[in-house]
Amino acid sequence: MEIIIASVAVITALAGLFGFGLAYAGKKLAVEKDQRINDVEDVLPGVNCGACGYPGCSGYAEAVVVEDVDISLCAPGGRDVASRIGSILGKIAASKTLTVARIHCGGDDSVSNHRYKYNGIYDCASAAALFGGFLECTAGCLGMGSCVKVCKFDAIEIDDNGKTTINAEHCTGCGACLRTCPHHLIELLPASKAVYVACSSNEKGGVCNKFCEVSCIGCMRCVKECPYDAIHVENSLAYIDYEKCTSCGKCVSVCPKKCIIQDGQAEEQQPGPAQKEPEIAGANS
Repeated sequence: MEIIIASVAVITALAGLFGFGLAYAGKKLAVEKDQRINDVEDVLPGVNCGACGYPGCSGYAEAVVVEDVDISLCAPGGRDVASRIGSILGKIAASKTLTVARIHCGGDDSVSNHRYKYNGIYDCASAAALFGGFLECTAGCLGMGSCVKVCKFDAIEIDDNGKTTINAEHCTGCGACLRTCPHHLIELLPASKAVYVACSSNEKGGVCNKFCEVSCIGCMRCVKECPYDAIHVENSLAYIDYEKCTSCGKCVSVCPKKCIIQDGQAEEQQPGPAQKEPEIAGANS
C-alpha cells in the first residue's frame, strides 16, 4: 500500500513539474503577435470570401502586416477598408477599379430548349458533367444555383424559370461565383460600365436561333451602331472593349435578340412554347 501511495505521489509531483515547465517555456518562448494584425483584422468585413487570395480575413490581415502585400485586395471592403488599413499601417491605398460580376447568358426555361430531362443531383457542375448539361446550348446557364450558394452577399437570384440575375448593387466583386460556374459564364467587369453581352454561344445564327430566343447571332448591327468602335464580333459572338465603351446604350437599342444588356436589366421577354424534353439513357441518377 505504501508503494502505491509513493508511486502516486511521485507521478503527481512529476506531472506538476512538467506542467510548470511547459507553462514557463510557453510564456518564455512565445512569439509575440504584432498588434497591428489584430487591428487590421478588426476592420475587415469578416466574411472570409477568399477574394484576396488568402485563407480568410485573418490570413489576409497577417499577410498585410508581415508580408507587406497590397492593402486593397479586400473586394467586399472596397476603398473604405483599404483606407482604414492604410491608416493603421501608415500607407496609402492604391487606386483600384471597382468590379461587379456579370453573367454572359440571358436564357431561361421559357426561351431555351432542353435536350433531355435531367433528374440528377441539383447542382450545376453535376449537370454539366452529363454531356455538357441538359440545354441544347452547351454554353448556357443551367440555373441550378451553384453560384447562389457561394455568394455571401445575396447578390444572385434565380427565378422560377431558371433565369440567373446578378444584383450589381449587392455584388462586391469577390469572384466566388466565377470559380463555381462550370460553363465559366460569369466575369468581373468594371462597375462603371453598365453594358454587357448576355450570351456565350459561338454557334452561327441559323443554329442558335433554333435553341435559344435570346442568343447572339453575330449580326454586326451593334458593331455598325457603336460610335466608339467598342464592339467586335468574333466566332459569331459580340465582345465589348471596356476601355472604349461609354455605356451609351446604342448597341442595346439595335440588338434584335435583346442579348446586350444595360444596367443588368433585360427587356421583358414573353415565354416561348413549352419544350418537350425527351428522356435519354444515363440522364437519371
